[in-house]
Amino acid sequence: MTDKEMARAVVAERLIEGEITIKGAAEVLRLSTRQVKRIKKKVRLNGPGATVHGNRNRKPVNATAGNVKDLVVELKTKKYTGTNFSHFAELLEEREGIDISQPTAHRILRGAGIESPKKKKKIRAHRYRKRKDCPGMMVQLDASPYPWLGGEDLNLHGAIDDASSTVLGLYLCKEETLEGYFEVARQMIRGSGIPVSTYSDRHTIFFSPKDKLTIEDQLGGKTEPYT
Repeated sequence: MTDKEMARAVVAERLIEGEITIKGAAEVLRLSTRQVKRIKKKVRLNGPGATVHGNRNRKPVNATAGNVKDLVVELKTKKYTGTNFSHFAELLEEREGIDISQPTAHRILRGAGIESPKKKKKIRAHRYRKRKDCPGMMVQLDASPYPWLGGEDLNLHGAIDDASSTVLGLYLCKEETLEGYFEVARQMIRGSGIPVSTYSDRHTIFFSPKDKLTIEDQLGGKTEPYT
């Protein structure tokens, strides 16, 4: 088994045992829920070896280095006419043994003048999050670059109460830094006190820039490390 096949087998077994959900398995494997359900069914019927690709040792019919593009276009126009581009790319790997990425499939089809039948999603109006009910329940932390004093940009670090919009601390310096947030936190704690929670963006000051967790880490319940 390849690493990818082994990971799918492990996750499928955890899924069958009820240790994780379909949605959780899809996030770990970075697949659609439809694909995860298909893998689960195969493993349940045929065991972990079912995750090994059936076309590994044989080339797809008429698929050579010189005519893969032509074959992809032919399959889309004759055999899989009703599928959208993303689903079509999945079917190429699962049924035809053609392992190309979704962007590559999209590029080939658009180059041949083929449009995806997928309907455009309606743009939903943005729903603003409801503010917290009481002051101190959540404090928002952020820094805004702007020529506050004229000339070059300076970063204004701020702590603002979510419920009341009260400014709890401000600090101005050249770059967005940990020192800036420490100073804002000092002002906030000495003034209004310690909040129940804080909210920030995913800047590396707050979240670790290290590589994402492994499948084993995620299945074990570990979360992304903080800085």
